Amino acid sequence: MFSLSNPSDWEGYLRSQKEVVEKALDERIPRADRQPKRLHEAIRYSLFAGGKRLRPILCLTTCQTLCGHWEPAIPWACAIECIHTYSLIHDDLPCMDNDDWRRGRPTLHRVFGEAIAILAGDALQALAFEIASSAKGTPRYPVPLLLGELARAAGSRALVGGQVGDLESEGKEVSLTQLRLIHRRKTAALIVVSVRLGAMAADAETWELKQLTRFARFLGVAFQIRDDVLDVTQTQEKLGKTAGKDLQSQKATYPRIVGLAEANRLAALYTHRALEALRPFGERASPWIQLAHHLLERDR
Repeated sequence: MFSLSNPSDWEGYLRSQKEVVEKALDERIPRADRQPKRLHEAIRYSLFAGGKRLRPILCLTTCQTLCGHWEPAIPWACAIECIHTYSLIHDDLPCMDNDDWRRGRPTLHRVFGEAIAILAGDALQALAFEIASSAKGTPRYPVPLLLGELARAAGSRALVGGQVGDLESEGKEVSLTQLRLIHRRKTAALIVVSVRLGAMAADAETWELKQLTRFARFLGVAFQIRDDVLDVTQTQEKLGKTAGKDLQSQKATYPRIVGLAEANRLAALYTHRALEALRPFGERASPWIQLAHHLLERDR
């Protein structure tokens, strides 16, 4: 049996948690044969396309580490994955990043058309809050508070605002400070809320939530830097999406602004800062440490 306190089979743990997320999502998402069938087929096409489920796993792992079980975080983990998938569907649209591949298969709009892709994304965002509303609150954190956290992370000041910044920066000279702000909104915000919702579902103490938020903010930046690096160093077959797309679109990325070597150094630096935030947890920090190293060393 895998032990969070003494991980000897981390890949096995990730697989088992992914299975938990897949099962929970399958139970909560309308079946493909439910009307309107084409819309629900499209939603399931993207949602069950083989993603790594890193964000919901972060949520579940945080909850389990703090309170001993992950069940209270299940609605939040599913909601986060719905938000993440909707954002990918919309990011891939011709009016955005205009990408043809996602998770190793043709993007949703290539298969179902742009209109259905937009509506599937819209529906997934609504489904996220429908699922989240079924969660139970804790003495410190009532459900409306957590719903507010999720809404802010998905809104104009975070995820959506980050996408706007990403689009507006294409082909322009962008400072490292501006780039960091874009990535904190577009990528890190959803990683931060994954950890925070998992902690709140476990009724985390105030100091625990504060330190885990700090951990997640640094982890989110490191994650995006690594993503930028992989875009220029890996193949489409490995990534499951179009490689070199950022360069073609003249997007603001760490390799473009500071070079590949410095980007790798910064990814390691932010990972180190994330791990420093975990010191107060002592041996309990093991699962978060394992996840941080996994994200830094991943090759896709």
